Amino acid sequence: MLRPRALNVTVQVKGARLSRRRTDCALAGNGGGGSADTPVGAWAEFIRHEGITEEADLASVDRSLWAVEIPEAAYPKPNLPRSTLLGGLLTYTDCQDEARRLRQGGAQCLEAPSAALLPRGARGWVAMPNIQAAHGSRSGKVWVWFGARPDFAAWPAVEGGTPPSRVLPLVRQLTF
Repeated sequence: MLRPRALNVTVQVKGARLSRRRTDCALAGNGGGGSADTPVGAWAEFIRHEGITEEADLASVDRSLWAVEIPEAAYPKPNLPRSTLLGGLLTYTDCQDEARRLRQGGAQCLEAPSAALLPRGARGWVAMPNIQAAHGSRSGKVWVWFGARPDFAAWPAVEGGTPPSRVLPLVRQLTF
């Protein structure tokens, strides 16, 4: 299955994206990388962790969006309260500890709810003739993998692009 991933190809290091401010997500803080289940989710992860809150700030973004093929599997899920998984910086340590526990238990990848998207924010759009939200929005998911994954094929979908401004209201901003 293809999973969109926001990353900057100029800082790609062994399959993990490096962010200017924070890690891709708290769960990936143990040498991992991550993907979202929708392009909106991938952009939301980037926007949240870069601290972007204003539409004007999007104009300076020059990022790539990749579609990553992650094998279909029943990946382990963190055993944490939803409020912890969706929390801000105060819950990072708990998330990182849980990711470490799963990795030490042999997990190579895990699945979690997207902390970056608001509920029902993993949506698409339709043109009828104007662009509007498509029916069937859902809550987003992310997959976090540990270490380099040369078995994950990827395709560039956008090179040097900017997140669409319509994603901003769907982002759960990072709290401190």
